[in-house]
Amino acid sequence: MPNVIQLSRADDHRDVVHRAVQALAEGKLVAFPTETVYGIAASALDQQAVERLRVLKQRATDNPIALAIRSAEQALDYAPRMTTLAKRLARRCWPGPVTLVMDDDHPDSVLRQLPQEVQQAVCQNETVGLRVPAHTLILDVLKLMAGPLVLTSANRADEPETVTGDEVAAALGDDVDMILDDGRCQFGQPSSVVRVGNDNRLTILRAGVLGGPMLRRLSSLMVLFVCTGNTCRSPMAEILMKQRIAERLGCTLDELEDRGVLVMSAGIAAMAGGRCATEAALVMRDRGLDLSTHESQPLTERLVRFADLILTMTRGHREAVVAQWPSSANRTFVLGQERDVADPIGGPRDLYAGCAAEIDGLLMNWFDRIDLNSIPTAVEEVQ
Repeated sequence: MPNVIQLSRADDHRDVVHRAVQALAEGKLVAFPTETVYGIAASALDQQAVERLRVLKQRATDNPIALAIRSAEQALDYAPRMTTLAKRLARRCWPGPVTLVMDDDHPDSVLRQLPQEVQQAVCQNETVGLRVPAHTLILDVLKLMAGPLVLTSANRADEPETVTGDEVAAALGDDVDMILDDGRCQFGQPSSVVRVGNDNRLTILRAGVLGGPMLRRLSSLMVLFVCTGNTCRSPMAEILMKQRIAERLGCTLDELEDRGVLVMSAGIAAMAGGRCATEAALVMRDRGLDLSTHESQPLTERLVRFADLILTMTRGHREAVVAQWPSSANRTFVLGQERDVADPIGGPRDLYAGCAAEIDGLLMNWFDRIDLNSIPTAVEEVQ
């Protein structure tokens, strides 16, 4: 019988993690809870354990198994030629219910360090599927493992996915060595499997938790402007950038989202739902742009994580963003580079007009940083 550990009854989370790591290091198969369905894992460094997993799953040799890794940053070790679009999806979707299938043909990929039989199990047609599950237990285990995990759903071929520990025990019995039971999975359906091609074409191989419309939005290019209160400088920058990009794409501002481009703004000390400064709205109206529906919003971790390019109005704003979210440093810049854009708040309309003109001029320096070619060329779903 498998060793079943009820996480709700475990006194020490760390002890469970270490027991799972030891079991995997000994070549055992461990069933983990994830946010999607239960998965069964083997150490990717142990070819016998991986072969045992493949046989248990009754998996055809031409049907690859995904690798579970620690983070989006680690994905570059396995797929050094990750496209900008693939990096964007990894940053936004991981940890989470998405498996990304990418090219693995780079000679420096750490996949080449795995046993040959394991490479054959996880790589097909020079591609590899990678995932970072959104469950604390398996992420903590991955942090202590010397390599990745080969991870697949805890069921046999053509049988239903398992969403509770009891279902895993009933489906796999003695063929699994350890079951880490954390009750029912959050979503109760498998991850979405998405092929990201070098031509920026997204192919949804399995819809899973996220369907086509959500994946299309998650793959959109996003530019974020940041000031203090999100009532004048950053809203003006937002709508001016929308105008510039729409001109470049030959579409209207309202069509930008459908073309895969999001331009947003936020403030590091903003209140939610505030109106744009009257003078800023009037200055933009003079330019044929409408800020009447703008609502201020505070800067959040989600906005920072999703943004491909973050442009702040001052050096102080950038320092505040990077201090709170260090991983954003390589995507966060001062709009004026070496000079700040002064806050016109409380000033006359002419001061706002001058601020808008300054922002508009500075925007042109950033078009080379906005990779419009990283927008998906197509999002298709395999039927």
